[in-house]
Amino acid sequence: MTDIIQLPPTELKQWQDEGRAFHLLDVRTDEERAICTLPAAIHIPMNLIPLRQNELPDDDLPIVVYCHHGIRSLHTAMYLEDAGFENLYNLQGGIDAWAEQIDAKMIRY
Repeated sequence: MTDIIQLPPTELKQWQDEGRAFHLLDVRTDEERAICTLPAAIHIPMNLIPLRQNELPDDDLPIVVYCHHGIRSLHTAMYLEDAGFENLYNLQGGIDAWAEQIDAKMIRY
């Protein structure tokens, strides 16, 4: 059983609009990130999370993990949960859903 909450893009947008404090964690590759990204995201590719998880803030703010479609980010969030992190969210549908539902000008791939 996991406590990872699936956060719809519309709810993440609402968090932004309300000025809610949270961290974004982009676990896509450098090549994917070059195509499009969400502002102010911490970038640690999924395969480097075990080596670089200590770079994540430990301030108890929510961490919203995202990738392209939400699968890698869910696995990353589950890994982080096992490593002791709390208050984890997965961006449901990833940045592709964000582009489709929130930011139509964002390049999709």
